[in-house]
Order: sequence, then structure tokens, then C-alpha cells
Amino acid sequence: MYKIAFINGPNLNFTGIREKAVYGTATLDEINAKIAEEAAGIGAEPVFFQSNSEGALIDFLQACHSDGTDGIVINPGALTHYSYALRDALESVGPPAIEVHMSNIHRREEFRRRSVTAEACLGQICGLGADGYILAMTALIRKLNSTRQR
Repeated sequence: MYKIAFINGPNLNFTGIREKAVYGTATLDEINAKIAEEAAGIGAEPVFFQSNSEGALIDFLQACHSDGTDGIVINPGALTHYSYALRDALESVGPPAIEVHMSNIHRREEFRRRSVTAEACLGQICGLGADGYILAMTALIRKLNSTRQR
């Protein structure tokens, strides 16, 4: 069983409330419930964390270094575009990470198209709504399985 941390940054606690045309109508709790259901079927133990505070996100990431976390799925929200501190934390914690965005950040405003955090991740999934979290979890588990088989 792989322990996968799902980390959501600023304003994602308002998913299902804000900009429904961009982020959909499902709440973060509903998205997390769907992730937990999918995780049970593929041998993953999800751990969920959301904060509007950059420091709290970094503290949680640093805890992933030694708490048995095998992989990280992160949606940094707006911190994606300017948080070098979050990027540094992603680079230093150890477990592989995949960045997720429900919207396609590359088709939005110019300032949203650059991700400083993606460079510290295995990859980025964007534009697929809440399904992006499940795709990221599946990709992480495949990566972790291939690493263990070596």
C-alpha cells in the first residue's frame, strides 16, 4: 500500500463555490471522497491536506520527508506561479510529486501559464478537472511500482 499525500493550496477549499465554469461544481470534500474510493481499488492510502497558507503547505511537505509518504499529488493554486519557497520544499522532501490543476493553466491568463513548482515535479496534469488528481495518483503508483521492481 502506497501512502499518497494530496495537497491543495490557496482557495481550493472554495472549489465548488468559486468560478464553477472553470473549476466545476464538486466541492473539495467530494473530490477527496472520489479520490479515496479510487485509491482503495489500486492500493493507495490517501492523506488529504489543504491550506491557504504557504508556510503551512511547506510544513506539511517537509513532514512528508519522514512520515512514510511515498508520493505527492499537489495543486499549489496561485502559488504555482510565484512560490519559489514551495518549489524548494518540493525539491527537498524526497517523495516524487505530480502537479495538478483542474483548469488548463496554459489556456488562461498570461500570468497563470508559468509554473515555478512544476519544475520540481515528475510532471504536470492540467485541464482535466478533478480527474487530474486520480490520473496523477495512478501515474505515481506506476512509477513507484517500476522503481520497486528494479
